[in-house]
Amino acid sequence: MDPRKNPFAPGAGEQPPELAGRDDLLERAAIALDRCRSGLAARGPVLYGLRGVGKTVLLNRMRIDAQARDIACVRVEAVESRSLPAVLAPALRTALIRLSRAEAAKSRSLAAVKALAGFTRALKFKFGDIEVGLDIPPEPGLADSGSLEADLTDLVLHIGRAAAEQDTAMALFMDELQYVPLEQLAALLEALHVVNQERLPFMVAAAGLPQIVGGVGRAKSYAERLFEFVEVDRLDALASARALVNPVRRQGAVFTDAAIEEIVERTTGYPYFLQEWGKHSWDAAQCSPIRKCDVLEATAMAEAELDAGFFRVRFDRLTPTEQSYLSAMASLGPGPHRSRDVAQQLGRKVTAVAPTRNRLIAKGMIYGPAHGDTAFTVPLFDEFMRRVSPLAAASEATPR
Repeated sequence: MDPRKNPFAPGAGEQPPELAGRDDLLERAAIALDRCRSGLAARGPVLYGLRGVGKTVLLNRMRIDAQARDIACVRVEAVESRSLPAVLAPALRTALIRLSRAEAAKSRSLAAVKALAGFTRALKFKFGDIEVGLDIPPEPGLADSGSLEADLTDLVLHIGRAAAEQDTAMALFMDELQYVPLEQLAALLEALHVVNQERLPFMVAAAGLPQIVGGVGRAKSYAERLFEFVEVDRLDALASARALVNPVRRQGAVFTDAAIEEIVERTTGYPYFLQEWGKHSWDAAQCSPIRKCDVLEATAMAEAELDAGFFRVRFDRLTPTEQSYLSAMASLGPGPHRSRDVAQQLGRKVTAVAPTRNRLIAKGMIYGPAHGDTAFTVPLFDEFMRRVSPLAAASEATPR
């Protein structure tokens, strides 16, 4: 079929043609943001789940919907190599300058910009990666003590007051929350706690891997009262079918029932994989309807593309020791697995491989769903490891 009309979008964080099965989640987020703007109690959503379930897509949709309702929005992505102030400062600069120009540069908006100037100047010595330019000079005493917790709280309070002055809210949408160091995360939570106590219209919505639930709780004991934690999981069979059927229907084509069943079984309902299989099934089909034989042909292409991109970019970041740990995990199956069983596969003690496990958690490759357990954060990664790792493939074939 014509690849120019292929409706599927298997890109990182790219909005799919049919966002199936997530309406309730999006509505709850919209209600929370509207309550925040009205000065009512509200908890921001924290989306957590494995790679490929659509957390970034949902966070972006929440932001787009909020902007359509005239809520001021800031989008940031935490990364391993940058501090939280370095990530926040440029995005807040853009949002605050826009806010300060909304109605003849009202006083509180300008005060917030000056607070940001003080924040960046004071913390640049502590976090050398802060790079942001501001034409407005800082005001002495505004967010410039050099303490991240105190200065971020001061800055957020000024932002909340500026948003309230203009009858809007400021929403910070933060992706990959698991990469924020614990002490910096604690500073953000403290700032949010204070601004909530004053009922100012400032909200944080975030997304990350499953370990963020425990991480947020360790950062501040009251964190569960600041957020609504929402697990984002794979789609059920009905929503998976909608994600496939509706996009091709809009292009005048259809899937057979057998083709849909095959894709859902292959992808186990993970949204990213549904897009990948949908794309390749469309390309493999000569004409509508798209049949099961087209899906079978597409499977090899989908797996090859995932191996070269989605899986490989994560695998190549790892040291040989870390790759061996994942090979041992994969040889045991999808997981979760007891950490001692992984160590046994490697012929080592649990204590000896614990540093490797900790590094893999820090890199976002695995997590601990329960004490003593280890699981992949990337769905179907065990299958990828068995395709590329002789150790994983050989261990799987060896009776234990």
